[in-house]
This record gives sequence, C-alpha cells and structure tokens, in this order.
Amino acid sequence: MNTSRPWHHALRGALTSILAVTVFSAQATSFPPPLNQQQTKQLRVIKNTALQVDLSYQVIESLTTEVGARLVGTPAEKQSVTWAVNKMKTLGFDKVWVEESEARLWQRGDLQAAITKPYQHNIVALALGNSVGTGGKALTGEVVEFADLAALNAAPAGSLENKIAFVSYRMTRHKDGHGYGSAVGARVTGAAQAAKKGAVAFIMRSVGTDTNRFAHTGVSRYEDGVKKIPAVAISNPDADLLQNALKHKQPVTFSLTMSASGPTGQTTTIANVIGEVTGSSKPQDIVTLGAHLDSWDVGTGAIDDGIGVGITLAAGHYLSQLNPRPARTLRVILFAAEEIGLYGAKDYVARRQGDLQNHVIGAEWDFGNGKIYQLEPGVSKDSLPAIAAFARFLSPMGISMAQTNNAKGQSDMSALGEAGQPAVNFNPDGTDYFDYHHTENDTLDKVDRDALKFNTAVYSMFALFATSTGADFRQ
Repeated sequence: MNTSRPWHHALRGALTSILAVTVFSAQATSFPPPLNQQQTKQLRVIKNTALQVDLSYQVIESLTTEVGARLVGTPAEKQSVTWAVNKMKTLGFDKVWVEESEARLWQRGDLQAAITKPYQHNIVALALGNSVGTGGKALTGEVVEFADLAALNAAPAGSLENKIAFVSYRMTRHKDGHGYGSAVGARVTGAAQAAKKGAVAFIMRSVGTDTNRFAHTGVSRYEDGVKKIPAVAISNPDADLLQNALKHKQPVTFSLTMSASGPTGQTTTIANVIGEVTGSSKPQDIVTLGAHLDSWDVGTGAIDDGIGVGITLAAGHYLSQLNPRPARTLRVILFAAEEIGLYGAKDYVARRQGDLQNHVIGAEWDFGNGKIYQLEPGVSKDSLPAIAAFARFLSPMGISMAQTNNAKGQSDMSALGEAGQPAVNFNPDGTDYFDYHHTENDTLDKVDRDALKFNTAVYSMFALFATSTGADFRQ
C-alpha cells in the first residue's frame, strides 16, 4: 500500500479550491428543498471533487493488483477481507469491523472439453459454480441441442439417457441488461432439469454478449433427490461451432474431463466488511451503500464488483472529509459470497433479526460499466418529493427519475429491501457489461474511467443527500 497517499492530498486541495471558487445561485430552484444552502454547497463540492479525483479507480487498481480474483473459500478471498479493513481505515471511516458467517465451499479444479465426433475440436469451457466433476475421467456422450431452457424442460422423461444436453440460447444485448434474465435460468437450473431427463452432463452457451473465445461462469443449483451431473458453459464462438457440427445431421459426441469438487456439504468462513462515517446529530439513522467483495476465480473481478467497491469506498471517504459532517451515519457494506447466493447479505439481515428500522435507505452498485442514466426510487409516498428534488439536482447530468416506485436495491441490497429498508437503484448503461461478466476478461483495463468518475459522483451525492436530509423514507 502506498503510504504517501498522493490522492489524499489532491483531494484535500480539490475540496478547498472548489469550495473557494464555486459560485452558488440563490434561486430557489437550484436548491433541493430537503437540503439547506450549506448542505447544497457540500453537494456541489462532492460532485466536482468526484468528477476530478481518480480515487475510485485507484481503489479498484489496488484491489485487483494486490488481491485479484476472490472466489469464496480461496486464500485470496480471505486476503480481500484484510485488504478491505485496511483500506477503509486508510480512507477515514470512523468504525470498521467484520461480521463472519459460513458459506458452501466449492473448488473449480481442472477441465478439458472437446468435440470428439464426427469432427475434432478443443472447446473453451468453464465449470459452472457448484458443479460436480467427472472424477478425473473422461465423460463422453452424444449431444442433444435445445433452443432454450423451456425446450429442455419439455423434453420427455428418459429421452436423454446417456446423452449430453446442450442449451444454445444466445443472450441479447441491451442497455439495461434485461437480456440476462432470459438467459440465466438455464445456467441456474439447466443441469438439474437435464438430469431429470436422464442426461449425463449439461453444457450451455455462455450467458454473455461477447464474441470472444471466453467462457462465462456463474452459479448453478442442483435439486435434492436428483442426480448431480457436470455442468459447464462454453464460449459463444464454441457454441456456434457446436451448432454448426450438429447441422451436418450426424451424431455429435462431446467429451468432458473435470475435477471440480462439487457440493460436498463442507463450509468455509466468510466475512462482510463494514465501515461507517458517523453522523453528527443522528448517528442512529443509517444510510447504506453496498457492493460485494467476492468475485469468481476468473479475471480479477474489476468490473464485477471492483467498480462497486471503488465507488462506495470513495463515497465514504468524501463524506468523512466534510466539516460539518452530515447528520446521519453512512454505512458502507462490502458483502461476502454474493456470487454463490447472497450469503453475506442474508447473514447481515439475520443478525438484525429482520429489524432494520434504523436503516433509512440504501443503494448498491453491482451492474454496469457506463454512465448512470436513471434514478429508480423505492420509498414512502410522502418522501417522493424529496427524492424528486434530488433527481432534479441530477437532471443536468442527464439522469432522469423513473415513474415507478418499487426499487428494492440491487443484488445484496435486495435482501435488506425485502426486509423493509427503502432503496434507490441507479441504472447505468450496461451495454458492454455482459461482454466481461464472469470471464477471464473481467480485468482493470475494461473499466470505463470517465464513467467511473461520473458514477462515483452520483453515489457520493446520494450518500450526502440521504445522510443530510430530514426526509423519512419509511413513512
């Protein structure tokens, strides 16, 4: 770690100079009604500082370089907890602690995949999370293609005896990433459904929008009482190749050799890392920002979810530098084991026994690489005017407010949302997100640095707004 912290001195200088030279309009329309003039000045300072200082990127660089991929149960995942504690303390959080729990242990092992007949091709593939292996022996079977998960589900019982099921559905690219929902079901339940039909293995086109020869991993689920079979994703170009082979109307056989551990019932210790910037007058009122600290074991977890870690830690640091401090406490939660089933978020809620009354509102970053274009609230009807006023402050940045009011929070934060915490979702441009998601290509160079500064400014402004306003988002 660089103890000289050049960004820290730059930030202090930026805060001072920006505050000195910024001219604030006295027109009523320039101030969100829930904030007074001093708080609105702070909001502008936070915005301009985040747009100029590269702190969030430096946090991501530190995480991806000093730790890298952070699969649950690996030494790197344990190291990431120590990294996060130290980083929060360095960035000025008043209180930093960890909350430990348990999660399932899974290890990927080695994998070789190939088309063996009638044409021979090595295939780029990744085991899906939780997959069993083949015992180190080659498993070979004839491939049967299905257009999507629904077609696999409709296959007659016993129709896949000694066969390998292949779901070839191609995910579509969208700004808001909604193509993911249509594709991810096969990844989660495809192996279990194929096993019910008698299949000996399950392969699928990766849940991704790229054309690179990278496979996309992700969690899969088995069903109790159903045979556990190997489950893998193959790259988009290799899925095309397999489809082309099948078009030749000859039996196509596929071979898998995997040493993945599969679900063994063993557990590993995980830890949420939590840091606070204590409120000045209402410290019991908690505003939460979230991201997940774990990643898959491919790439370096820069986009998923290094971006979220960088944004939330930077926002906390910016608030810690303000004088006076906001009234409410900002709590940044780096959740554990999101990738394998929101284990850290579920533990966070369980520890509070469903009583989150002091959690006034929250937001998470766990999607996207481009700029935020929309604010989506999930708050009480009475507090909507306050959110709308904040949205008007964001409007010159090209951010609109959704007409809906049902946000629960992204990913981990949804567990808190379901338990009663109000939420705001910030929707960014995710056009290229699934090019890198869960692949070896999720690396620091893919992070859009300009968008990162922009999004850091938005989350930092939200953190200041929510900790400063007197609006009650729960009423």
